[in-house]
Amino acid sequence: MLEVKDLYGGYGKITILNGATFTIPPASITTIIGPNGAGKSTVFKAIFGLLNIHSGQILLNGEEVTRSSPKQMINRGVTYVPQGRNVVPQLSVYHNLELGGITSDDQKKVRERIESVMDQFPILRKFRHRKAIELSGGQQKQLEVARALLLAPKLMLIDEPSIGLSPNLVQEVFKTLQSLRDQGVTILMVEQNAKAALAMSDYGLVFELGQNRMHDEAPKLLADPRVGRLFLGGHIEEETPAA
Repeated sequence: MLEVKDLYGGYGKITILNGATFTIPPASITTIIGPNGAGKSTVFKAIFGLLNIHSGQILLNGEEVTRSSPKQMINRGVTYVPQGRNVVPQLSVYHNLELGGITSDDQKKVRERIESVMDQFPILRKFRHRKAIELSGGQQKQLEVARALLLAPKLMLIDEPSIGLSPNLVQEVFKTLQSLRDQGVTILMVEQNAKAALAMSDYGLVFELGQNRMHDEAPKLLADPRVGRLFLGGHIEEETPAA
């Protein structure tokens, strides 16, 4: 569904991505892991049109979308849930959901979609009139995900969904993402909680120095000792050819 080919990019003249290349299949969960500064969040911003791409290609369903704007990406069925809390605290749950469809020309359809996502997230229907600030951390993350679903995305980019959450709430959020995957949504996720994220993912990418150094099925990455060495601060060693 998504192809990133030899992507270089960053902020201004500063290059963060150094040839990232990977493919994401449809209706799957892929988690990007790696040390701080590896370019994990940067590749999301590149895909979504939020930073300067120096060279390379991004293809969505085989169609070139390199350097598309965020609005163009949304229109193509891509949504982005950034790191941290991104709800408007003093607005109600319902009004926060309305913000997810603010760019739509069909507000009747938006209201129908709000009812649909509240069916998927019953706690949001229960608390629809509460201010977002009154929700727990896990409930706020559900609100962010639900809001991203208003435009019926085909691909969701989710940055650090577990940040600041207790282990129980992390599992709750991960189950929500698995449910969306089962409904046909493709999910690309950045996550520092590597073991838990890979355990619920289909595939994994290991980023280091602005490029993906490993790309495999998630269970295989979990079992690979090189992944452990990376998280201990070392570099993934290149295999030495046999003499």
